[in-house]
Amino acid sequence: MKGNERIIAQLNLRLAEELTAVNQYMVHAEMCENWRYKKLHEIIFKRSIQEMKHAEKLIARILYLEGIPIVSELNKIHIGGEVPKMHMNDHAAEVAAIRGYNESIRVAVEAGDNGSRELFESILKDEEEHVDLIEAQIDQIAQMGAQVYLAEQID
Repeated sequence: MKGNERIIAQLNLRLAEELTAVNQYMVHAEMCENWRYKKLHEIIFKRSIQEMKHAEKLIARILYLEGIPIVSELNKIHIGGEVPKMHMNDHAAEVAAIRGYNESIRVAVEAGDNGSRELFESILKDEEEHVDLIEAQIDQIAQMGAQVYLAEQID
């Protein structure tokens, strides 16, 4: 089915965000693994896999609409050198993704593309959950201090 070019462009914008997130989160997860923060590694690694699944769904939708998935253009990746900075960078990425998905939903509604709208809405829900989890981590660091927080991440 030939899709609306504006929708395909939105799908590719979101794809770039998801692929960027996969890379950023995978590096953060492996840094935590290297530092032996097992619990934090598992949380961030799981999030990177969720982002990969989002990318897969976006690619499938682009192909369904007879578009070309653009997988070679990533956004800037922000790697934190310490755990609190990682959380801040990941939070910024998720907030930007939420803004992007809301914009894509608006475009899909205007174009009357309910299939793409539903996809954007389902991913938006996951991104909001990611923000909630990251904010909880940031709050824990603020409340207990980085050393105590990091001690809790060792298993």
